[in-house]
Amino acid sequence: MKNCIACSMPLEKKDDFAQGDENSNFCLHCVNKNGSPKSCEEIFNGGVKFFLETVGVDQRMAEKVTRRNMKQLPYWQDKNYEILKGEQATDEEFQTVLGKL
Repeated sequence: MKNCIACSMPLEKKDDFAQGDENSNFCLHCVNKNGSPKSCEEIFNGGVKFFLETVGVDQRMAEKVTRRNMKQLPYWQDKNYEILKGEQATDEEFQTVLGKL
């Protein structure tokens, strides 16, 4: 199975892919209407919202987990954004939150 290179969302069916393009490396949530990738801040805020709503963690933990998740993804490896420089979830925190998905 393929995952989005910007947020790690599983790309399981055609509708999960950016613009329904199964050759895309992005999910439907990480691109703008014209197909270009959203900004780091938009993707980060989407990840925080996802963890807040799906797992029920607090704001701080949602930010730490999102930051940890994004920093290990290929799309962000050569980029230097302030929002990704903050506190990250520990291994235990990360696994605990992901285990609730």
